[in-house]
Amino acid sequence: MIRLSNIKKTFQGPNGPVEAIKGVDLHIEPGEIFGIVGLSGAGKSTLVRCINMLEKPTSGQVIVDGKDLTAMSESQLREVRKSIAMIFQHFNLLSSATVYDNVAFPLRLSNTPEDKIREKVLPLLELVGLSDKADNYPAQLSGGQKQRVGIARALANDPKVLLCDEATSALDPQTTKAILSLIKDINKKMGLTVVVITHEMAVITDICDRVAVLSDGVVAECGQVLEVFTNPQQEITKQFTGVILSRELPGDLKDREISQEPVSGAQLLIWLTFIGNSADEPVLSTMIRKFDADVSILYGMVGEIQSTPFGRMLIGITGDDSTVKSLLEYLKGRDLMVEVVGYVK
Repeated sequence: MIRLSNIKKTFQGPNGPVEAIKGVDLHIEPGEIFGIVGLSGAGKSTLVRCINMLEKPTSGQVIVDGKDLTAMSESQLREVRKSIAMIFQHFNLLSSATVYDNVAFPLRLSNTPEDKIREKVLPLLELVGLSDKADNYPAQLSGGQKQRVGIARALANDPKVLLCDEATSALDPQTTKAILSLIKDINKKMGLTVVVITHEMAVITDICDRVAVLSDGVVAECGQVLEVFTNPQQEITKQFTGVILSRELPGDLKDREISQEPVSGAQLLIWLTFIGNSADEPVLSTMIRKFDADVSILYGMVGEIQSTPFGRMLIGITGDDSTVKSLLEYLKGRDLMVEVVGYVK
């Protein structure tokens, strides 16, 4: 559905050229929810605005639904943008227009007859749960309701692509969950291709199928959300996943000296990550029965990513060198991820 080929974008700043995007290649499949995550200044918003050509790339190709947007005239772009909708962090609603009129606005711009507008707007308000707010004004709505109006307005022209630029950043956690659930529902019901721009990894794990991690204008890492989340390869990705999937040692353990070589009387600290079916396996109880070693659970958490269960646990093992070695080999032979931290007294 969307193919970005070697996209570069350079702005002229007061001190000379600034490279915001430095050669991005991405392929987004039809009907998937694709996340782009990065810190502030990473180039996320610039990149998403290149998809609908609100920002014209300095070089590279933007292909959407088989059409090369970079080769189009301005009049051709205006037409094709009707199939590429966008919602924003700050809603961008018309304050002097009712909810109904806000949703109807893009249809009136294209001179759609009023009876056809009504046939379109009322089902959209029902879809986003605002049928009873049609005559209200934005000032009378909560933040979540305003974003629902923005979503309904974005869907008015029957788009094939929905771009979400930090669409939940101004919302509280509970409202964010509700809006993400709505976007996911719309994706399923309408078959929309959705691109989600965010700096929050929790947004990515809630609804996205795949994710690209953007850092300093380049893609640092890209893949299935579950794989990237549970097994990040780049330091920037580890920073994002660490917000949810902690890699920091708990309590006073983080202040103790850690050795990579066996130390007499020390515990071997190991992170265990359980994914899918392995989350249901009695790995620890089997291990404790099998080996003559002391095992302590120092930290644990469970959750779900895209309906796949996962868990993470920090354990400490104390025993003689040969037993600890055998126990470690046993763990590495299970259907889980094993990260050895080191020995700590």
